[in-house]
Amino acid sequence: MLSIRRKHYRDAMTPLEAELAPRGRGVPRLHRQPVWRSAGRLADLPRWSGSAAALTFLTLTIGYGIVIGGHGRLVADSLLSAAGFGIEAVKLSGQREINEFQILEALEIHEGSSLALFDANSARERLNEMAWVKSASVMKLYPSTLQINIEERVPYALWQRGDMVSIVNESGDVITDEVDGRYANLLLVVNHGAQRRASEINTALEKVPGLRPRVRAAFLISDRRWDLQLENGISIRLPQDNIDAALADLVKMDEESGLLSRDIVAIDMRLADRVTVRLSDEAAEQRKVMTGGKGRSGKKERDT
Repeated sequence: MLSIRRKHYRDAMTPLEAELAPRGRGVPRLHRQPVWRSAGRLADLPRWSGSAAALTFLTLTIGYGIVIGGHGRLVADSLLSAAGFGIEAVKLSGQREINEFQILEALEIHEGSSLALFDANSARERLNEMAWVKSASVMKLYPSTLQINIEERVPYALWQRGDMVSIVNESGDVITDEVDGRYANLLLVVNHGAQRRASEINTALEKVPGLRPRVRAAFLISDRRWDLQLENGISIRLPQDNIDAALADLVKMDEESGLLSRDIVAIDMRLADRVTVRLSDEAAEQRKVMTGGKGRSGKKERDT
């Protein structure tokens, strides 16, 4: 009787209703489509769409969990990292003076950090606060790499005031107070204001390459002129103006008479028409003996 009722029921339907009516457990004919048609649509998707979709799904799920369940950043990082988006490599370029571990410390990367949730802007700000960093860029390279590019400040001179020694750039800005033997070849400029005028004396010394390696320090006197101290202790008092000419004359005298190798303590070149040489105490005493006490007294002069 059940089958008859069913036949009677179908006979009572209109042709359209009969076409739309379900047949057993199947799908209405108008709703049916070959399996290959759906598979073809999936095949047309880009290869990376799976990873992108997974990342989007995980991000939404994690965000929902954090809002609803109060879970922390560590949970989100761990889930994304487990899904293949953890930070596995950091590529550095441009750093010379900065230690790699200092950069990694500034990035604040911990075990399980994910690239998706890593704050590149905050990391760049922390890097730019480092003493040696002039500018920094931070780029995410998915799925698991950070690219860090560093432009460092260039050390130009050592600046001493009192007991404090700092490394400065060409403009005189302090880079760091941490000085070691790597910077021994930099010119040492001494006294307040000397750091801003270091390029002035450095440029002049570069024009006399035979003298530059013998200069230990340059002292700015009364914020007007320079005194040079050589490695053998001789002090060279330079004029306020025409430094280039004075240095050229000094080199010429040394080539002709070996002036800078003699037993002297100072050479005064402040006056354009004369050069005054002050002997050491021992040399002055010997000169006094040799001249019968008629030598110059070697009286000290005040720096001006």
